[in-house]
Amino acid sequence: MQIGTKNFDFRGQYVYIMGILNVTPDSFSDGGRYNDTDRALRHVEEMIAQGADIIDIGGESTRPGYQKITVEEEIQRVTSVIRLVKERFDIPVSIDTYKAPVMDAALDAGADLANDIWGLQYDALYAPEGQDSVWPCGTLAQVVARHQKPVCIMHNRPEPVYENFLEEMVQDLTHSLTIAENAGIAKDQVILDPGIGFGKTYEMNLEVLANLDRLQSFDLPLLLAASRKSVIGLTLDLPVEQREEGTLVTSVLASLYGWDMVRVHDVEKNVRAIQMMEKIKEFRENP
Repeated sequence: MQIGTKNFDFRGQYVYIMGILNVTPDSFSDGGRYNDTDRALRHVEEMIAQGADIIDIGGESTRPGYQKITVEEEIQRVTSVIRLVKERFDIPVSIDTYKAPVMDAALDAGADLANDIWGLQYDALYAPEGQDSVWPCGTLAQVVARHQKPVCIMHNRPEPVYENFLEEMVQDLTHSLTIAENAGIAKDQVILDPGIGFGKTYEMNLEVLANLDRLQSFDLPLLLAASRKSVIGLTLDLPVEQREEGTLVTSVLASLYGWDMVRVHDVEKNVRAIQMMEKIKEFRENP
């Protein structure tokens, strides 16, 4: 898959690193640390040096209890940083938003990948009766299709209510793929994310991690975004800033199961852990 200037070989042989850049004052993990342009750019430079393959930029926190901001404020936050990152660094950039106007502006500003926490379903869930979209510019899927950019589709639900969780998660992702296809997004431009921490209980998040092979039936690139999430904090009884060891376990697990990408805060440690796991896998397959 071509993302920006980089060709990603998504065949389960190598785990790419998506480094997180939150230009927000209230992100659950690093809120306020990088909402200054100079600090944000220094952090991008640092993540690239540590081995990041793509930078994921977000302008609104999606942590539990987060404070919503206006579309205009989110656009202002992300577009200026995207333009500067693209000017100064040769690295693909993804934009983390579920709002079609923000996505439109971010892709115009140079973002290479759409990263949607609602799996293209926000419009269907929240559009006024009789309308297809929440936004005048169309649905998020239509915006992505117009820009002809790849998209990461994440699983999510308004409430963690299921009769058969894993089966319904697969059904929800299948529905997202149908939305993408109907909007004109090619299947070979889609990455799937099971949505650790979104629309799931603690036990459901563990169930996803225990069944990473379940999503391989889609035959699509898979991204795991578990970095510092509550499933780690609850398991280890640790605050956000002390969840890195737990995050490393999830990244190694992604490598073990042949996943294609992990989205992480601490790039350097996750790169090292994955490199070690990949060397062990290589020796096992070619002793």
